Amino acid sequence: MRTVNVNLGDKSYDIIIGHDLKKQIVDFIQGQKFSRKALLITDTNIAPLYGEKVQAILNEAGLDTKLAVILAGEQSKSLACAEDLYTQAIQHGLDRKSPIIALGGGVVGDLAGFIAATFMRGVPFIQMPTSLLAQVDSSVGGKVAVNHALGKNLIGAFYQPKAVFMDLDMMKSLPKREIATGLGEVVKYGYIYDKEFYEYLLAHKDEILNLKSEAISHVIARSCEIKADVVSQDEKEAGLRAILNFGHTLAHAIEKETQYKKYNHGEAVAIGMVGAAKISNKLGMIDEKIVTDMEKLLAMFNLPEKAQDCSVENIYADIFHDKKTVNGKVNWVLLEEIGKVCISSNVSEQIVKEAIAEILA
Repeated sequence: MRTVNVNLGDKSYDIIIGHDLKKQIVDFIQGQKFSRKALLITDTNIAPLYGEKVQAILNEAGLDTKLAVILAGEQSKSLACAEDLYTQAIQHGLDRKSPIIALGGGVVGDLAGFIAATFMRGVPFIQMPTSLLAQVDSSVGGKVAVNHALGKNLIGAFYQPKAVFMDLDMMKSLPKREIATGLGEVVKYGYIYDKEFYEYLLAHKDEILNLKSEAISHVIARSCEIKADVVSQDEKEAGLRAILNFGHTLAHAIEKETQYKKYNHGEAVAIGMVGAAKISNKLGMIDEKIVTDMEKLLAMFNLPEKAQDCSVENIYADIFHDKKTVNGKVNWVLLEEIGKVCISSNVSEQIVKEAIAEILA
């Protein structure tokens, strides 16, 4: 078992990574001053596998837990779905000390966290991410949100969980595509922060893809350590935390243009990272070899480097709806070298459109 601490003063919390975390979950809950009523939010993919099992663990810890199941998929990250969950919380009798627990991938975590942040102006929140993507990305750092028709994650908050429990046994049920999408974010950490981690990914590709316990636990723990280090320095994205958005400006536009159906988040991030690397190359910041090596690494991890069913003009228009755009300027996270990025809002329309054209199939 590994523990990663997210150091945020009185909002600090631990990420517990391991196998069969029942005892750790029960001990944690019994050590808190929670009310008895609780809401466990999961989706139609995870509920049949782990819903009742986790509900039983929570009840064993002394909670009276209602299981709320949403439809799996990005479409559930909506205000309409949030309203239904508020209703279930009220009907079950939750109060201001009642915990809300997220059991699932990034959609469940973002939505449940948004509910926790806003229900009665904030109730305790626990993350139990079941996908690799959620484990290495969305469950860490306290960003919670729902989508709007005009853009992703535009309605949300910064709201830290009380704890994050990552049971590696739950990954065994993940399809290969879900492993790949998580690796999209994992690769990002190597590029933005840690060249040694990038080299580890290259050297241990097969063990990672086959979910060998030592390799995958190291990948998850190191990803969480990097994100925790960044978040602890800049919780609300005033500066440094923006580097975590490497590849995301283009990724969100690609997701929107394909109606959130063709590419999952990690796949879109992979394509977006290639686009950001191409912009960096066109600005003379990195050699072309770094771009081609990135494309090879992504392919090794079963990730795409080009997007289909998109147009340059539509993608370019969409990036200005991204929440990282300020006063009509896009804040690009660009690559200076492997393990180091910078932020620039001074990129010409021509260079951006050239890079977009090169990442479209």
